[in-house]
Amino acid sequence: MTNGEKLLEIEDLRVHFPVRGGIFRRAVGACKAVDGVTLSLKKGQTLGLVGESGCGKSTLAKAVVKLIEPTHGSIRFKEKEVIGRDAETNFRKSVQMVFQDPAESLNSRMTVGTIIGEPLDVHQVGDQKERQNRVVQLLEQVGLPETAAKRYPFEFSGGQRQRIGIARALALNPELLVLDEPVSALDVSVQSQVLNLLMDLQAELQLTYLLIAHDLAVVKHVSDRIAVMYLGKIVEIGNAEELYSNPAHAYTKALISAIPIPDPTIKKDRILIPGDIPSPINPPAGCAFGHRVGAAKYSESLGKKLEMREISKDHFVLECPCCV
Repeated sequence: MTNGEKLLEIEDLRVHFPVRGGIFRRAVGACKAVDGVTLSLKKGQTLGLVGESGCGKSTLAKAVVKLIEPTHGSIRFKEKEVIGRDAETNFRKSVQMVFQDPAESLNSRMTVGTIIGEPLDVHQVGDQKERQNRVVQLLEQVGLPETAAKRYPFEFSGGQRQRIGIARALALNPELLVLDEPVSALDVSVQSQVLNLLMDLQAELQLTYLLIAHDLAVVKHVSDRIAVMYLGKIVEIGNAEELYSNPAHAYTKALISAIPIPDPTIKKDRILIPGDIPSPINPPAGCAFGHRVGAAKYSESLGKKLEMREISKDHFVLECPCCV
């Protein structure tokens, strides 16, 4: 449930990586991983961010938690800027991240107790006894026994490792969790367990989630709002039910058509997307998706500044002559 208070505001965010070439490795271009993203997230809300691999979702997530310095734009947390000289100093405590692959994000040479307690040590929270008690409490919250603190990550299954990653993210009592494909590396049966855990923790701790995934069925299950990303840009955003029921952008329609239906007696027409995502180093001059599918009205988008338009309450779509 949301209370209407905006917790996170992203405005015209761009993350461009220099492309270097020549003998002196000078910048000869830029890879536009995130290119002008604007969105907001209310307290207690779950915003699902979907799109194909390579569209910039994870780069946006890392920019939000300040693992990557944006090229341009603004990120405000509780109305305070977190980029640049006047950045909010307590931002790191309030915003934490759960990574895609728990096996890679956990140090195999450290015990689980040390991993979960490390944020407490870094921020000097409490004394040694209080930190140990906090680790035990966090293990209980994510459904692991106290004895897990003395074991190593390689002794656990993939789902249990992700629970450890979630416990570490919760150590400092954050308000916002950025979940970068938290279940994509897990078995289907384990995925539901981790998702249910995240939903229970959200209700218990009043957390806000930015959930990044490419599985639209997962996103629909847990999200209040959904943003669809393509080649570094948001092409559509709206309430989950509205967006799934009435998709407006051609790319959103294609993604939703790919969601499998468990009933084999129901036939569903899939919209196949030809080709690959265009290169973010040399994007098309007009609509990127229209260029990819060879849309009849693609020429009308050339040289046109495409902007978001509200088509119904809280439902916005990138106004493009060849995709809407």
